[in-house]
Amino acid sequence: MPLTDREAKVLNEIQDWERNLREFEPNDFQLTYEKYLQQSFLLLPERVQRQFFTVIDSWLFHLHSMIQGSQLQMDAKERILSAGRIFHKDLEKVEDLRQLKIEQLQYIAEQQIARHRLYSFAQGGLAGTGGPLLLSTDIPAIAVINLRAVQLIAMTYGIEVNTPFEMMTSLKVFHTATLPPRLQLEGWSLLMDELENRDDYYFYKGNEEIIDITWIEQPVQQLLKALVITLFRKKVIQGIPLVSMAIGAGANYQLTRKVTDLAHKYYQLRYLKEKEEYIG
Repeated sequence: MPLTDREAKVLNEIQDWERNLREFEPNDFQLTYEKYLQQSFLLLPERVQRQFFTVIDSWLFHLHSMIQGSQLQMDAKERILSAGRIFHKDLEKVEDLRQLKIEQLQYIAEQQIARHRLYSFAQGGLAGTGGPLLLSTDIPAIAVINLRAVQLIAMTYGIEVNTPFEMMTSLKVFHTATLPPRLQLEGWSLLMDELENRDDYYFYKGNEEIIDITWIEQPVQQLLKALVITLFRKKVIQGIPLVSMAIGAGANYQLTRKVTDLAHKYYQLRYLKEKEEYIG
């Protein structure tokens, strides 16, 4: 089926974004920083390195499953379907959303994206108050917000994330989105390869390891953010630590912005591929 003008425009926007990824050139500071982090991590015993990646992978799997099966997510799914029925009254299940036009799906997805960016901004602001409890729960909270956003964007484009393939794919979308820009192209290319070479959309036959050494910058950034918040939390304005709250809110918002942008592009491409067997 040929693409409509609107679909062709969306596809061109994704292609422009991919082109920018390919043309991105890191500066010397970024390369030095990456090399220093990786070399520092490699000083750890191999057993400790493997355990670190295994623990993070396992944590993400369990977190994903917990979110996917939660009542909160079931309610969100119903809200998406209800929004879809505004455009097509006969929608009954998530897969039926593929019957909608891409501009209608974009409208629904952008509602989810805006809501989760707001959640992230608010949660980062709370963590920025520097309270021990709020600061210690910042990483789990921001992971939940972003994994949930990826799942809901997938649902908006008619994809349930309860099969092995879709579960692994959504986790790898999250992983790729949280990589530094200079490393995102490799993650995106792997997502495209797995999509192109799949046998079906149920079983997953690729590499089930998600986290590797390229992701080491993300936890380091989160720790640095916590350190900066701790340093600035005593700088109060009228009794409120506005500086540290702004740091927490801004950092978390930017992370969710990165995740939702990439996830939206990926699932839009999935939608377009089903209409015109196209990748890349």
